[in-house]
Amino acid sequence: MVNYSSLFCACIDQASVGIVERWGRFESLALPGFHCFNPFSGQWLAGVLSVRLSSLDVRVETKTKDNVFVQLLCSIQYKVIRENADDAFYELQNPAEQIQAYVFDVVRAHVPKMTLDELFEQKNDVAKAVLEELEKVMDGYGYHIEQILMVDIIPDASVRKAMNEINAAQRLQLASVYKGEAEKILQVKRAEAEAEAKYLAGLGVARQRQAITDGLRENILNFSHKVEGTTAKEVMDLIMVTQYFDTIKDLGSSSKNTTVFIPHGPGHIRDISEQIRNGMMEAASSKSE
Repeated sequence: MVNYSSLFCACIDQASVGIVERWGRFESLALPGFHCFNPFSGQWLAGVLSVRLSSLDVRVETKTKDNVFVQLLCSIQYKVIRENADDAFYELQNPAEQIQAYVFDVVRAHVPKMTLDELFEQKNDVAKAVLEELEKVMDGYGYHIEQILMVDIIPDASVRKAMNEINAAQRLQLASVYKGEAEKILQVKRAEAEAEAKYLAGLGVARQRQAITDGLRENILNFSHKVEGTTAKEVMDLIMVTQYFDTIKDLGSSSKNTTVFIPHGPGHIRDISEQIRNGMMEAASSKSE
């Protein structure tokens, strides 16, 4: 506390208020401006209080409901009520210590009722409880609590590490589920595409065989009508011989084929046609059975 008893006059700035005493008793408040005092009548300026907004950081260590020790950093914003500056000047010797004591009491009464997760979710409720308690007490001492902020909640380092590991494990598990679902979709789509490809390939082979059959039938009919006295067997032999020579031609003109040994001669051509005809007849008989 500053003693201004030796001053005959003083200037109070805009953000302050002066305490004027006479013979050691409170007389009045000195509002911002220039003031003169009469020391011969016992009047003097006992002190000056700032009415600016002040901030007090309080760190409280307590335990949660699930036995986790945490530190809470609270920021209390308060100021002197100009009209009640005399109460603020005379009632409290150290307002910061008084505010800190009430913060300790309220926080340690509320936090042990919450788990760590609930504390993070409901930290504003704790700040509200502290604000309500301080407002009831500090208004009587000439101080107004503007706002209380729960700036930080700091669990023990081992607890923070465990929480991070749990979070990482949950995210890895979720990523594995998503990866498995993606692989499942890819396999299903790949199987569907393969089935569709095989289905279309089967349609192509069936149409190709149908076209070959239709072409052979048309060739036999045309040849039988145009050349009298020919039988279907003779026409079929002729077609087989033609296909045989076309196959040899394709083998010879393709550079990608390896060496193929084929018995060749007039007698072999008849044997090949008989083998093809016998094979077709066996296939037809197996189907009929």
